[in-house]
Amino acid sequence: MTGPDYSLEAAALGAGAHHVAGVDEVGRGPLAGPVTAAAVILDASCIPEGLNDSKKLTARRRAALAELVMSRCDWAVGHASVDEIDALNILRASHLAMCRALDGLRQRPCLALVDGNMLPRELPMPGQAVVGGDARSLSIAAASILAKNFRDAIMVDLAQQHPGYGWEVNAGYPTPAHKKALLDLGVTPHHRRSFAPVHNILCKG
Repeated sequence: MTGPDYSLEAAALGAGAHHVAGVDEVGRGPLAGPVTAAAVILDASCIPEGLNDSKKLTARRRAALAELVMSRCDWAVGHASVDEIDALNILRASHLAMCRALDGLRQRPCLALVDGNMLPRELPMPGQAVVGGDARSLSIAAASILAKNFRDAIMVDLAQQHPGYGWEVNAGYPTPAHKKALLDLGVTPHHRRSFAPVHNILCKG
């Protein structure tokens, strides 16, 4: 199976776009922590080798590629908080994080390649939804790497503040150990109260 390539970006550039950004998010499924998105505009002359869907890379390889992307590209990261997730729902919050990432770029893209099958309603420029985008587009793959790296770092920091939930390992996802810790230790301010496992515990309390 081949990895992501630059064909979607090249087609848009060939049609007159000046800058094309790849956008991806991470953190829809966890019970705790923010949802994080990244936007990346690659420089076609110096694309880091080895870019791929962040889920297919080791943590060490992700970190190394993230450093290369940040040193060679126009990039930005955006977050939506737990409170925003609970108020808006996770889909709208993830779209908010994407828009914040795009707004943080130094250059305004002419086109945003967005991982998934739906574009954010508030997208500040034309967009193209790309299903399985992190495996198809190098720009989206780069964004997936940054989003994963930044969110994991946030969860490691939160794990130090709230030990026992294993966030440094599970990144807030609903592993058996995390769900057991919820029962044993209770709900923290960083848990998503609108998510069923957390909501059910609060209702029982």
